[in-house]
Amino acid sequence: MERPWLQHVVPGNPKEVQIPEIPMAEFYRQSARQYPNHTAVTFFQNTYTYSELADRIDRAARLLHAKGVRKGDRVAIMLPNCPQYPVSFYGALACGATVVQLNPMFQPAELLHILNDSETKVLIILDRLLPLFDSIKDKTPVEEVLAVGLEDDFVQEELLQEMPEPAINPREDVAVLQYTGGTTGLPKGAMLTHYNIAANTVQSAATGHVKTRRGEERVLTISPLFHVYGMTSGMSVTFFNGGNLILVPKFEVAQVVELIEATKPTAFPGVPTMYIALLNYYKTKRFDLSCLSTCTSGSAPLPLEVIEKFNAISGTKVAEGYGLSEASPVTHRNPIEGVQKNGSIGIPLPNTDARIVDVATGLETLPAGRVGELVIKGPQVMKGYWNKPEETALAIRDGWLFTGDLAKMDEDGFFYIAGRKKEMILAGGFNVYPIEVENAIYRHPAVLEAAVFGMPDPYRGETVRAAIVLKEGAELTEEELIAFCRKELAAYKVPDGVVFVDELPKTTVGKILKRALKEHFTKQT
Repeated sequence: MERPWLQHVVPGNPKEVQIPEIPMAEFYRQSARQYPNHTAVTFFQNTYTYSELADRIDRAARLLHAKGVRKGDRVAIMLPNCPQYPVSFYGALACGATVVQLNPMFQPAELLHILNDSETKVLIILDRLLPLFDSIKDKTPVEEVLAVGLEDDFVQEELLQEMPEPAINPREDVAVLQYTGGTTGLPKGAMLTHYNIAANTVQSAATGHVKTRRGEERVLTISPLFHVYGMTSGMSVTFFNGGNLILVPKFEVAQVVELIEATKPTAFPGVPTMYIALLNYYKTKRFDLSCLSTCTSGSAPLPLEVIEKFNAISGTKVAEGYGLSEASPVTHRNPIEGVQKNGSIGIPLPNTDARIVDVATGLETLPAGRVGELVIKGPQVMKGYWNKPEETALAIRDGWLFTGDLAKMDEDGFFYIAGRKKEMILAGGFNVYPIEVENAIYRHPAVLEAAVFGMPDPYRGETVRAAIVLKEGAELTEEELIAFCRKELAAYKVPDGVVFVDELPKTTVGKILKRALKEHFTKQT
């Protein structure tokens, strides 16, 4: 197949990479051997060298083994960003277990579904969340619970027996069950093998700043490690490079600015809500972002206005990318140096193919400029969905992952997301892509955040609706915003209704829950 994007690979970045067939735990071990005294993790005032981190992980692995964990058993982790997370994560992998990622904000029903679906054997949980688990524990298969405090060393036992090294088959053995799809139904467990995550780690590292210095990078990681973006682009890439993982459990903009000024991070894998908040805060308090050489954005589309304004105050270029849990997660990124195209998710990573196919059958590859479904093939694509062969067969066809996202590719091989297939609005026979309308709305100076979604309409089938969060102190009426949109968009794309809200419903990684908005406003009509 043709790969027009290869012409835009930055000199110094490879067009293909060698994927190591090793267990995931080898990444931190290699860095521990090479940089034993370098700082591996920073958590506010606490720091841990690679040697100290490796020792804690080893003891965690032996503790889990002593608790009966064997190869293939599921160990669930329900922790925020803190040093105990990588200790638990790699400790579980080191004894051959599969990690089940859990959001600490889960409610009992959500937690119950995942623990039961994954048949979790051991749960590692933040101590203050124990009452939540206790309310459902009798309905779960969990046999052992390890409660962890943010101040704990995690493993106190010094006399644990040695543990035999498990025989890991990187291509077949599942390292992580990453649950996904919760915004459209019950979450499904994407089976990410050791090879999948190792591949995406090496792919992501290879497309970073060409001046990335092994053993010297400092990576500000606020994106949660329990989410696949934070897990790979934050934790795994940092440990692969022998860098310093600066962990922040919660995004509070004033605290984050203090941390940036104190720790001088060189890289920041962020999400749109973080960039928006930093921009807003900059208006009231100037701060220095010149330490950052690599800024990436994922998990949700980043508005053009935000990219341009953040680039202006930081002196760097935010490289927007794209990924999904089923691909470990990154598949595309704008070159951090070189050509970047506004509104584009960039070009495929090394060893990754992508094309646009017709929505109806998925069999026809569409030419440049045509909108269809984005499909992807590469070593980072999951093994399948846990215990769901039929859904796996729908998602992966002839080796291609069908993303469910509408997109187009230009003549240069840059890709552009038009929206989710399920979010596309069919208004009066015309296709309306929410992201296009949102980008127009963001050009209004009073708008802080925007979400566009379709509402049932007896005449047009669906009509365009917008939910807006205004900047502090700004004033704007529905009529004024609609008039503004008429100057920016074709008539059929202009919202026929606007609602102003204090905040938009979001997932923990900043994805706006448009389904929740649609359901909320449908009930009100």
